[in-house]
Amino acid sequence: MPALTRVFAKTSLFYLLVGLSTGVVLALRGWVRLPPLLTVLSPVYFHLLMLGWIAQLIFGVVYWMFPKYSPKAPRGREWLGWAVYGLLNAGLVLRAVAEPALAVYGGGWGGVLVIAAVLQWLAGLGFVVNTWPRVKER
Repeated sequence: MPALTRVFAKTSLFYLLVGLSTGVVLALRGWVRLPPLLTVLSPVYFHLLMLGWIAQLIFGVVYWMFPKYSPKAPRGREWLGWAVYGLLNAGLVLRAVAEPALAVYGGGWGGVLVIAAVLQWLAGLGFVVNTWPRVKER
């Protein structure tokens, strides 16, 4: 298994635990009084599970298992795969901070949220660019 796939898979498992823990915190809203910052975690919960867990696991498996690009570069551009990993996680962490902060404090957090979204979009674009040539008939 390539190193990039292992890193994507282990990071996805980390986000699974963080996402499920966020779900527990959200479930507590009806039972205990939580600080305002913790009551607005629904978008974060969604992003942690969909991008943090599911997308990263898919990206890692696709990088590993899809047909070879070429004998010289079987998985496409490795540097682009690492860039996708970095961009996706930087965007996800920024979003996990900016979403609740924007809901509670407003202000300049909207700009941080835009940056997070752009980083995630760039990660998606990089994934498609690196994967597209590997989607082919036998």
